[in-house]
Amino acid sequence: MSRLSTSITRKLSVRLSLMITLSVALLLTVAMLVMLHYARKAVRQEALMKADQTLKATEQQIDNVLLNIEQSAGNIYWSILADLGRPDRLDTYCRKLLESNPHITGTTIAFQPHYYKEQGANLFTYYRRQSSGGTFSAASPILKTESFGQTPYTEQEWYALPIDSGRPTWIGPLKDTDAEGQAISTFSLPIYDRQGRRVGVLAADMALSLFSNIIHQAKPSPNSYCTLLGSDGSYIVHPDTSKLRHPTIIKVLQQDTDQTFRDAAQAMLTGQTGYKRFSTKGADYYVFYKPFTRADVPGRANENLGWSLGIIYPEDDILGPYKRLLYIVMAIGIAGLLLLLVFTQTIAHHLLLPLRLLTRTAQRIADGRFDERIPDSHQNDEIGRLQDNFQQMQQALASHVGQLQQLTDTLQQRGESLKEAYSKAKQADNMKMAVLHNMTNQMLAPAAIIYECVDSLNSHADSLSPKETDRLADQLEQQSEAITELLTNLLNTSQTI
Repeated sequence: MSRLSTSITRKLSVRLSLMITLSVALLLTVAMLVMLHYARKAVRQEALMKADQTLKATEQQIDNVLLNIEQSAGNIYWSILADLGRPDRLDTYCRKLLESNPHITGTTIAFQPHYYKEQGANLFTYYRRQSSGGTFSAASPILKTESFGQTPYTEQEWYALPIDSGRPTWIGPLKDTDAEGQAISTFSLPIYDRQGRRVGVLAADMALSLFSNIIHQAKPSPNSYCTLLGSDGSYIVHPDTSKLRHPTIIKVLQQDTDQTFRDAAQAMLTGQTGYKRFSTKGADYYVFYKPFTRADVPGRANENLGWSLGIIYPEDDILGPYKRLLYIVMAIGIAGLLLLLVFTQTIAHHLLLPLRLLTRTAQRIADGRFDERIPDSHQNDEIGRLQDNFQQMQQALASHVGQLQQLTDTLQQRGESLKEAYSKAKQADNMKMAVLHNMTNQMLAPAAIIYECVDSLNSHADSLSPKETDRLADQLEQQSEAITELLTNLLNTSQTI
């Protein structure tokens, strides 16, 4: 780490390549974030459109089945009204209705107790298809039974509700009411006699497993599925047919503590349109939902069933391609940045080679090697011009240093000459001092004699004989000549030195 930090600090090419790479990384990150934001938005929008199309198609398929059963029951209904006085014909119509529509799994024509007095207390016959492995088909055997459910038929919802309301209606889902324990939904038509009294009910049952089989092929993604909830929260359609026999979703909500799941289920139960993200059992999902609406067909009792249709998408089905794209883009971006770093480092290293040469040359010049040669530049950019200018500066500096060296040598030579002259002058001065000192010493004796002679003449002039006076005069003359000679020699010597 320390070596890397030192390399970054001391190498300009590394800093330049890192700056370029970081700048590109910043721009790339911003561009990727914007792109991925809109990509995520587009993915969600596409999923919403696909879910909306699937919901509409599924709704239409289910409604087509309902309408088909309603029309089949309506066609038989008018025949029943025409033959109310012939109860022996009712079984024929009941069986005919079952045979005419493969979506109908069971049917009955039930009348008020004692409506036909000659037939006994009740008139109730139920025809149903026998399933094969839990599935029904047009070729399934038709069975006849004399009972339906665990309570009297007059107390069952499929009979009591149309008798009370007087309107055709869909009842269900009913669970554990047919002979094979299948969850069913029933279309009930109240039967009126000629006096307008409600005397019975024509009921056509449909196994809810048929809906599951129908919408199983309408899944918009591999792991998505459709569900249809009744007004009471019961599962009408679900790919897991076992859920059709389970308690309502309200009880499931009481067991699930995840608030997002509760919000999504509540939105469906209240008939809202939209989508929500929720979590359950550690997995994330999106649910797209809308209230189930039936087609407006003339003559149809188009009541609001209170059903809600939804498509559950695992989040991975929606955002899986987006996440894969994100990982691919990130991998490409990282690989591209690494390649860019290597590429810029190589280019910068090559472009800054003259600068490194100049650095080494400048260091040698700083160490005193002013004649260090700077190579010619082959570049026309700033670095090339810098190298040319540095070369000119080095040449001028070398020339100036040469001149200074020459001047220094000249001054050194002159200094040596001056030093020699000074030595000679000092030597001459010493010689002069020695000569003066010597001559001065030689003058002391004559001067002393002259002093004594003069003193004698001054002090004893009256008592001195002429002979003695002549002797003193001769001594004065001799010593004066000696001094004169010494002074002459001194003058001559000073002129020669």
